[in-house]
Amino acid sequence: MTALRGKTYWLIGASEGLGREIAKGLVGAGAHVIVSARSQDRLQTLTWALGGARPLVMDVTDDSSVEVAVKNLGPIDGVIYNAGAYVPMRSQDWDSAEAMAMMDVNYCGALRVLGHVLPAFIAKGQGDITLIGSLAGYHGLPAAVGYAASKAALISLAETMRHDLRGSGVTLRIVNPGFIKTRLTDKNDFAMPQLMSSEVAADHVLRAIQRQRFRTDFPRPFSWAIKILALLPDWVVYRFK
Repeated sequence: MTALRGKTYWLIGASEGLGREIAKGLVGAGAHVIVSARSQDRLQTLTWALGGARPLVMDVTDDSSVEVAVKNLGPIDGVIYNAGAYVPMRSQDWDSAEAMAMMDVNYCGALRVLGHVLPAFIAKGQGDITLIGSLAGYHGLPAAVGYAASKAALISLAETMRHDLRGSGVTLRIVNPGFIKTRLTDKNDFAMPQLMSSEVAADHVLRAIQRQRFRTDFPRPFSWAIKILALLPDWVVYRFK
């Protein structure tokens, strides 16, 4: 992964699961890595394990926390937004607080971070932004109140930015994984097709970061099946309960 060597990446949502494995891959590839999460203890444990990353505590749901973190950030070549919250929720079990919390972390947190990072990238005519979305953002799914909508918003944001940033020198990409075995998906009580380990998912993300391709969806063929849903008429999609 020589394309990553010597570059400085700010990885947000790094303390465990997919983020932790992405951090390992970046350090192993010779990148300079700044890792952020809410928990100082988890970040410190991660940086000790990596032996080559800098911890920067930040809560993406707190405007002042993001502002302080950016002031202490220093120059970066790229940012990877991987912060995520997930609670399985059906409409019959509606919890507005939980749904809004997922939206705040998964989508609004990205807005807060990009509001500080993007202007600097545009000013210097270069920079790399990777948003970690989800295949769940492509179509409304059962038991995904809050989560699917937040990821749909993130995908839409990326698509809008892709138009606007053309010719700016700033690279923008969206990476949409399927099911990853983490403490979050351990909450699910339903079948998860093509469930991946964090290590496998991180490998997909790291390869995507080294490409200019705007969109990366995985795993196949599950990602194809999700996209096909958007092409089917409603009477087909919603006939089965």
